[in-house]
Amino acid sequence: MIPTMIEGRSSGAASSGRLALLLTAVMTLLVTTVASRTPVSMTLEEHISDDPDLSQFYDLIQGNPIASAALKLRALTIFAPTNQAFQRYQGNRTIVLYHISTVALPLEQLGSTVISDFDGNPPIYVTRRRQPAGSGAEDIFVNNAKVIRSRSNVQLTNQMGKRQVLHIIDDVLTPLTVNPSTSFELYNLDAFQFIQNAENLDINQHRIRSFRQKINVFRKDDIYKAVGGHTFLIPVEEGFKPPPRPDMIDRKVIDGHVIPNNVIFTAPSPLNDPLETLAFEDNLKVTVTFFRQGEGKNAKVYVRSNTVIGDSRHASGAVLAEIVKANIPVRNGVIHLIHRPLMVVDTTVLQFLEHYKTHHYDAHAHSEEQNSSGGSEKEKEDGPLFKFYELIADYAPDFFRTMQNTQQMTLFAPSNEALSHPIVSNFISNLSSNRTTKALDDPGNREKLREILHLHLVRDSITTDKIRKNNQNQIYQVPTGADKRFLYFNVITNRYTHNQTITVEGGGVNATIILSDIAATNGYLHIIDRVLGIPYMTVQEKIETDPMLNLTYQFGRYNQFNEQLNKTTKRFTYFIPRDKAWMQWFQEHSGANLNSFLTDIYQTRSVLERHLVVADRVFTMSDLKNMSNDSLILPTVGPHNLQIRVKEEERTEDDYTSTLQSGFYIQWRETGKWIPVFRPDVECTNGIIHVIDAPLVRDNDISTSGTMKSGVSSMTTLLIFVTFGFLAKVLANH
Repeated sequence: MIPTMIEGRSSGAASSGRLALLLTAVMTLLVTTVASRTPVSMTLEEHISDDPDLSQFYDLIQGNPIASAALKLRALTIFAPTNQAFQRYQGNRTIVLYHISTVALPLEQLGSTVISDFDGNPPIYVTRRRQPAGSGAEDIFVNNAKVIRSRSNVQLTNQMGKRQVLHIIDDVLTPLTVNPSTSFELYNLDAFQFIQNAENLDINQHRIRSFRQKINVFRKDDIYKAVGGHTFLIPVEEGFKPPPRPDMIDRKVIDGHVIPNNVIFTAPSPLNDPLETLAFEDNLKVTVTFFRQGEGKNAKVYVRSNTVIGDSRHASGAVLAEIVKANIPVRNGVIHLIHRPLMVVDTTVLQFLEHYKTHHYDAHAHSEEQNSSGGSEKEKEDGPLFKFYELIADYAPDFFRTMQNTQQMTLFAPSNEALSHPIVSNFISNLSSNRTTKALDDPGNREKLREILHLHLVRDSITTDKIRKNNQNQIYQVPTGADKRFLYFNVITNRYTHNQTITVEGGGVNATIILSDIAATNGYLHIIDRVLGIPYMTVQEKIETDPMLNLTYQFGRYNQFNEQLNKTTKRFTYFIPRDKAWMQWFQEHSGANLNSFLTDIYQTRSVLERHLVVADRVFTMSDLKNMSNDSLILPTVGPHNLQIRVKEEERTEDDYTSTLQSGFYIQWRETGKWIPVFRPDVECTNGIIHVIDAPLVRDNDISTSGTMKSGVSSMTTLLIFVTFGFLAKVLANH
């Protein structure tokens, strides 16, 4: 049995060996076959045909005799769109020769332009954009298409030994072509030739007669004939309505539609980066900024002219225009057709809001949709302020009358994305459900929405330049259309780019201005990224992110006092001293030991407890004032109640204005001093904050023992504490 078993094992081993030899032979054959198709030996045509993601582009090559022959015989650079790019493409036809250049150019050798093989050899423009966060990497675009770098730089030779390079791109390249119905035959036009022959070109039925007439009247053809690479913004015919808008377009306005020596396609456009126009000179300075709404290739792109320095004919401020047909390449740059002229300020804030509730269709696409649907509507309601306009129109149309009757105003209008926030959507949904049950007749519902809308309205002209000037070393605050409600501004400078971000707080909500200084005949409009007055943070989250409340947050963080402030089952009313108030107290009490206060968690907790009221409801300052003219006793989280009195009277706020404003004061029984309420009614999802100008602290509450005897040392420690706490928040947000 044993010999037999050994023999069986030997036989099995031999069989396994033969199987291994067979597998080795098969693998060798497979490797040889695959090796014969590797980039070392295969042609570029074979590489393209083998890539299933390039099948649509390869079909176009095969269907074009010139492209097919060039691929077999000539040196080439090919920019090949993916199948997904073709699926997004909305054009009627693809010009395959515009994707081919007869010079082999790897990515590192691409200059600012590449000469295409299309009739007339129009250029393809190359844009390089550094990626953010200091990575050192860069994105490369050809016209509006991004090069997919991981799949590009494929360098092979064809059967004739000519070097060929393949770059894969995420969009189809579209040259300027003529209308199929015309006999017009002129190729590789410059911008002036485009303007003169627009009716013969395939630009989706747009017309530019009025702007062309202005160019001819003012003899500005030279700037459109200029050699080089420029960006031309051309308003279409519809943008010249209503009168007297055409009369406001002069030589300088035409100059403000040209960005010299800079070819800007929309995908790689430097968003929010002001670009100088030809109207940037000593006495008049006009820049243009690109602004995008939405993501991806379907995002809407706007241009915003900003007359930084105006004159008697050209008002300072910004004008917004939507690009209705983008990225038209010409011999000396790129053209974008826009829906209205830039630099012309001739609408009120309300008219601007009404106009930008809509998005203007591409004329050709609209024509097709209208023919299929039988409709006559020319605009689609998804413009950058559509949701804000819709909210007013549906639930508070009287706010339109308020704007109409306001002589000077600034409107902080929330973007569509701001109104899509789940908390805001829930608020609107409640309005909608209440409306069906006639609950909007309830004064409380009407008043809440009215207060929110008026919180976005300032009865004065407020520009970002004015905010910066008034925000140096202080908090700039302005009264709103809502009774006794203010907006508070903050200017944050990015530590890397030094770009400034301006935030505005109202009703406990901190929003960022994402599009600023849009000028109107009766004021300004700023687009912001949140809805003011509809809180989305808990009390804990609010004090953690508010730069004015840093010290109180840090005190509560050390002793875990803040942890309770996230609970949504309770309702908090928190009287919080602003940082300036704490610093003033320590300055006045030179013997107070800050280190002892910080490290004594029982002492800090005892002090903070008397500032925090917990009840089954929150208390606004108006509520507290109306509850009693005598002392109020409010339950706190500590062992002792808070006993205060409340009054309201006019006072001058030296932090922001010399104008008398109505303000609240509280008087704490323990000291008898009246304390100004600097920011009342900062709403949170689980409570309300009143920012006060002095802490509720008795002279002997904070220990004076310990090694730190000097008030100067205490103040130095406090300043460092505030500064590092604030910087930590800024760094976390940037």
